[in-house]
Amino acid sequence: MSIITCAFCNGTGKDPFNLLSELATCQVCGGRGEVEIKEPAIECAYCKGTGVYPYGSRVTCTVCNGKGMVTVKGATEKCPRCKGTGREIESGLSCIKCGGKGVVIIKKKVE
Repeated sequence: MSIITCAFCNGTGKDPFNLLSELATCQVCGGRGEVEIKEPAIECAYCKGTGVYPYGSRVTCTVCNGKGMVTVKGATEKCPRCKGTGREIESGLSCIKCGGKGVVIIKKKVE
């Protein structure tokens, strides 16, 4: 486990969009400014590490849950379906093949 700066609030611990009030705490880190992630982790391809759902919204990224990083275990390669963007080309939703991470686990060939 590692502790990283909360991507959603940029470590302020406050709601970055002041939806409820300017005193409201961040819904991802609970006001701590930091979040815990499981290693090994990479930057979330879907939100590009911002923790915010793409397309101008004010909600947390559905892939990384606002943390900006996703856990990936094992050897990986760029997702062949979304080309590493984490997004479906037609709809812009998270890629079905990689789950929005932008990478897929390399499967060992059985010989």
